Amino acid sequence: MKKFARIIGTGSYLPPKIVTNFDLEKTLDTTDEWITSRTGIKERRIVTNESTCDLALEACLNALSMAELEPQDIDLIILSTTTPDKIFPATATILQNRLGASCPAFDIQAVCAGFVFALNTAQQYIENESATNILVVGSETMSKIVDWNDRSTAILFADGAGAVVLSADKNTGIKHSKLYSDGNYLSSLHVNNNRINELGTIEMEGNEVFKIAVNKLSDLAEETLKECNMTSENVDWMIPHQANIRIISAVAKRINLPMEKIILTVEKHGNTSAASIPLALDIGIRDGRIKKGDTLLFEGIGGGFSWGSALVEF
Repeated sequence: MKKFARIIGTGSYLPPKIVTNFDLEKTLDTTDEWITSRTGIKERRIVTNESTCDLALEACLNALSMAELEPQDIDLIILSTTTPDKIFPATATILQNRLGASCPAFDIQAVCAGFVFALNTAQQYIENESATNILVVGSETMSKIVDWNDRSTAILFADGAGAVVLSADKNTGIKHSKLYSDGNYLSSLHVNNNRINELGTIEMEGNEVFKIAVNKLSDLAEETLKECNMTSENVDWMIPHQANIRIISAVAKRINLPMEKIILTVEKHGNTSAASIPLALDIGIRDGRIKKGDTLLFEGIGGGFSWGSALVEF
């Protein structure tokens, strides 16, 4: 009997320190009104001394609790992060040790599309019966690679973690997923370091990124739904990467999806890169909006560019 990859638990974690737009007014040539109108962001969470693994650990424990599983029940850990704690070993192996799990663990890096790439990878392990329960995690400390004097990026990025437990099931879970990458856009969004042992900061061509993101994500959503013989009317909730409200609303308009059917956390979370989709998913489930049987559309795009989608029955 064919096995499907189904989400049976979610968890998230945000560091306690809040940085508001009014805080940024004190150090940048900006205002709360300017930031809010262009991004939809009011505040973001920033680590003080927490690591990427620290955030991931809390999110995973919450996801395991919802799934009613122990760390020993996990067959694989896939951690998507742009901000690993070390060049090596993989942050996923540090996480595995701290959880007390005894399974393979590895990192994936696809920036803001990272969670969708990790979810797709986990799906393959389950569908070919190489694993039964997989922790898929997005965890980021983006504040460590932000130039806090750069108004165009300092207002956007933030820290946090989200996790899901993906489990083999006879019932449909992930219906469809698609991944893309195109290295022609490398200079539009990148970290400006030249060597592996040199810590750089994020550089972004904002207008170019906006155009690329809206076009790629709109086309991807339409393609994903068409291949499943569905339309936007069949989607209960879209859970996009929380880049900024202008990108999200432009994509929604293109695919004729009401904003009321989108889980939004960007106002309180900012852009948490690979963590943003699982963070929003967990919040939508725990506050009761997302219910069993709902059809969910995940979409993310990140530097590279890399972008991907997943159509999921929860």
